[in-house]
Amino acid sequence: MDVEKTASADTFIGTMAEKLGAVARAATVFGEPVERDGITVIPVAKARWGFGGGAGRRKDEDGAGGGGGVQVTPVGYIEIKNNTANFRPIRTVSLSWIITGSVLGLFLLRGIVKRR
Repeated sequence: MDVEKTASADTFIGTMAEKLGAVARAATVFGEPVERDGITVIPVAKARWGFGGGAGRRKDEDGAGGGGGVQVTPVGYIEIKNNTANFRPIRTVSLSWIITGSVLGLFLLRGIVKRR
């Protein structure tokens, strides 16, 4: 791969990292405060970023590419009331636990029906 093509792949990856880094700030994780009746609520989220890219050469062909993604998940909120701040988590049940519970429930039900 010649120097020009390597530099363009490096530029691409650098630009991608720069753009993702620009949105990786506290405002992405802590939302705008909302106030009502003397209580202030600040939403809190977990944010994850990932990206990758590369370049390669095969015979007389050159190629470069990349991709990235972001995932933001709410995890709770900060409640400010009477000069006291408390973090209140948001409890969620994952799909894997629902499936596991359903399968175990079917096995238990099946065992009860067979005994009769």
